[in-house]
Amino acid sequence: MKRENDGERTMWKWFRKKRITDGEIELILSGTSKDPDPEGWGNTFLYDILELKTGKIIGRCDLRLGNTKTLYIGGNIGYTVYVPYRGKHTAAKACKLLFDVARGFGVKQLIITCNPDNLASYRTCELAGCTLKEIVPVPLDHELYLQGDRYKAIFIKNLVESTD
Repeated sequence: MKRENDGERTMWKWFRKKRITDGEIELILSGTSKDPDPEGWGNTFLYDILELKTGKIIGRCDLRLGNTKTLYIGGNIGYTVYVPYRGKHTAAKACKLLFDVARGFGVKQLIITCNPDNLASYRTCELAGCTLKEIVPVPLDHELYLQGDRYKAIFIKNLVESTD
């Protein structure tokens, strides 16, 4: 019989894992937050992206757990790579590592979004193995609209293997 808090135990085992790495970069948990709004940003886990070769923090990424209207437009994953370190597909590598973390939480599908005219971010989604679902207008009441975003490309990443 499955107990109610078994899923929570599974979720937190990821934070006992010492390293989240692909041999080139490592994600280091730097913070967490929980949005109290049930339609908000969900539980967020923020990571620094460490370049193993140099030992430098070269960007940040976050995993946002939930399935809300806010996250449909904002995405379950966010990332930034600092300017001097761009052009090495670091964001796509970080996304792939976050896919493994999300699987550890039992997540079956993630959404990553970007502005359709942000070609680098659009390409990151493709390199991470995501599929473009649609391009949608940002709702007037979404905080990203207030930041100037008008459209979002919605990419989907299925995290479960197909048995076809």
